[in-house]
Amino acid sequence: MGLPGHRRTSGDKRRRLTHIALTEKSMGKCPKCQKAVLPHRACAFCGTYKGRAVIDVDKRSARSKRKTGKK
Repeated sequence: MGLPGHRRTSGDKRRRLTHIALTEKSMGKCPKCQKAVLPHRACAFCGTYKGRAVIDVDKRSARSKRKTGKK
């Protein structure tokens, strides 16, 4: 069985972990409602993507109300 060649110092550990840091997400603005939205995603507030309506927001909100009311 192999043995470690030398002791890992605390500096070695810190240098290795620098790449694991959390990064801030880049948010854009929805062109229709000006809410913050992730890039390449449909807006959850108004349901548009690239100027087209792709999500029926009213239908989705009614469905969620139905689900929470059945508890």
